[in-house]
Amino acid sequence: MLRMSGCLILCILFNPALIRVSGDDFQGATHMVAFEENSIGYNNSVATGAVAQLQKQLDAGTIKLRYDDSYGYLLSVLEQLKVPQSSQMLVFSKTSLQRERISPETPRSLFFNDSVYIGFIPGAPLLEVSMADPKIGAVFYTLSQSKTEPPKFQRNNQCLECHASSKTMGVPGHIVRSYETDEKGIVDLASGTSLVNHRTPLDERWGGWYVTGTHGHQTHRGNLVGKKAFERQVKTPNRDGNVTNLNSYFDVSRYVKNQSDIVALMVLEHQTHMQNFITRLNYEASLQFQRYGHVRYLTNTADSFIKYLLFAEEAPLTNAVSGSPEFVRDFTSTGPRDKRGRSLREFDLQKRLFKNPCSYLIYTDAFDTLPAPIKDLVYSLLWQILTGQNQSPTYSSVSPESRQTILEILRDTKTDLPQYWREKPTAQNAAITPVLPKLNP
Repeated sequence: MLRMSGCLILCILFNPALIRVSGDDFQGATHMVAFEENSIGYNNSVATGAVAQLQKQLDAGTIKLRYDDSYGYLLSVLEQLKVPQSSQMLVFSKTSLQRERISPETPRSLFFNDSVYIGFIPGAPLLEVSMADPKIGAVFYTLSQSKTEPPKFQRNNQCLECHASSKTMGVPGHIVRSYETDEKGIVDLASGTSLVNHRTPLDERWGGWYVTGTHGHQTHRGNLVGKKAFERQVKTPNRDGNVTNLNSYFDVSRYVKNQSDIVALMVLEHQTHMQNFITRLNYEASLQFQRYGHVRYLTNTADSFIKYLLFAEEAPLTNAVSGSPEFVRDFTSTGPRDKRGRSLREFDLQKRLFKNPCSYLIYTDAFDTLPAPIKDLVYSLLWQILTGQNQSPTYSSVSPESRQTILEILRDTKTDLPQYWREKPTAQNAAITPVLPKLNP
């Protein structure tokens, strides 16, 4: 079996004509972290996230998963893990533990929330499940689609063959990538690869994917199956664009939704890299403190983290994007709102993805449980940007109005902010130097 067959969920493919280098987030960002050694102890660490918690409830008999003849445990798992059905996306590239079952006629459906990813292929023996664990990063599972009692999520570290590499910032993580495929969904490795996140231009995204939703004159590589389809795209841009249903491509009745939502895809691309960055920051801070007793060497890393957090290099939209209203409703309804009803989960979709460009993942357990010294450093640097102390051209895309709005939203919705965040900038606090507390490794 090819090495890529270990990928469970998000070895997701696109196809630029040439290898696109999105740039290191910081010097050394692609270097592997020794996460299997005792200092991190990934393999011996017990996952604590939503999937692990659900398994404890299944073992105790306090929750039971419903079995469905068409979908197996899928619908019940989505419900228990609070993963919306509206997040469904469909990928037909053969990149999964069950790659032999994937094709343009039987794509793999993916569903996600802020921390959990679920993959389903009609008739396949396994559900593929992964999550961003607050402490150790991405953890991968399979769940048998045979009716059993109780069902068992089996942790699968084989997936780290693909999901712990330079492509995931050297830590266990998720990948959004780009390849061209043939008519059977087999990837063309010679076509070039690209790691995809919110910095990637739209016209380089979604090869190997079905894509539903409208995007005006902007082109993308979704819905293109085989070399001839890509050649047609050059002659007739958007021939397979602005698709609103997938009836003409395959039998959609075997899937939960008749969609592979464009907005969900855009959210996914931001989220996976942001989660990898949080894991990398966690690992780096823990190792640095163990070695030096401080994290001052990570200032540039923290600054790069904030650059991604604030969408400073986001690829702009040139036309409005519109996807599933149900996904938009489900996504925006879950985030905290400030006293004026504003949220970091509000979409723009005219010029950019989000109206208030600061990642909603700042509310996740993974961010909240970052080692105190590095989180204090991040908060200090972020505060200087949002209050206008830092006028670096790096953040010129974040307008003064956006900075003020983000600052006000975070003040109302983040309870762990340092006290100086609650105060108006003065000459005395204009150049905050964070007091870094000791870290208990």
